[in-house]
Amino acid sequence: MIRVLVAEDQSAVRAGLVLILGSAPDIEVVGEAADGERAVELARELRPDLVLMDVQMPRLDGVSATRLVVGEQLADVLVLTTFDLDEYVFGALRAGAAGFLLKNTEANDLISAVRTVAGGEGIVAPAVTRRLIA
Repeated sequence: MIRVLVAEDQSAVRAGLVLILGSAPDIEVVGEAADGERAVELARELRPDLVLMDVQMPRLDGVSATRLVVGEQLADVLVLTTFDLDEYVFGALRAGAAGFLLKNTEANDLISAVRTVAGGEGIVAPAVTRRLIA
């Protein structure tokens, strides 16, 4: 069972992510956070396998939260954001994120990405990959 913490400040989006991930028989959502600070606290407390992390959140942004979660070896981080800005992509990957996806990712692809990252591999949204290797 892959234990996931969902960190997303928009409650409707967070609820949708929880619903999508919960539909997979091998994924369990163990916690939800509405800001980066709470995401780090819950990662310390719950020790999930993976944190699905938004970038733009109050109190502590997702890149800074990723740096703390990965730096303390609390969990792998898969960043999910609306914006594919270079500063977010490079910032998240430099902070130690194992993956970077856009929120327009299909539900099945999101579930597959969670499995990939939980299995120790990295994943980057195809729309972003070209810029990384250019």
